[in-house]
Amino acid sequence: MQATTYIIPALFIFILCLSIVKKQNAYQTFVEGATGAINLMAKVFPYLLAVMIAVEIFRQTGISAKIAHFVAPAFNLVGIPSELAELVLIRPLSGAGAMAILDNIYQTYGTDTLIGKTASMIYGSSETIFYISTIYFTQSKVRNLRYAIPVAIIATLVGVIVGAWMIRMQG
Repeated sequence: MQATTYIIPALFIFILCLSIVKKQNAYQTFVEGATGAINLMAKVFPYLLAVMIAVEIFRQTGISAKIAHFVAPAFNLVGIPSELAELVLIRPLSGAGAMAILDNIYQTYGTDTLIGKTASMIYGSSETIFYISTIYFTQSKVRNLRYAIPVAIIATLVGVIVGAWMIRMQG
């Protein structure tokens, strides 16, 4: 058996023991947390739906592919294979959309190629910025997003560039 088989049960037992030590009602705390999660989803759902619809329109109309084709030479100049331009563009918007592109990349180029490894790095080390921002900013009641999204996008792009360089250096 692998150690990962025991992680969830161990975590469950640890939390249960912690609640006993702190003399808290674990069941009541769980129910309150679940209620909070349902309330959160009710608040966030309209924003998430809008983002998901916009991303799907972006992909289905072919706009993402056209933009990717346009920016691919610039990406190639900074070390990101031009074949991965659409993945870099879609990943901050949609995890599922990026997964579909990643699967296509694996089918076309393989997983152990430079393109496949770089695609894995892009998918695994970046996040759906707009999804996470929607949830976070809805809950935190922050209304001035002046720098948050641009900084997150720039940080993601810098991370992708550095990661692509590191994969190239590995050979």
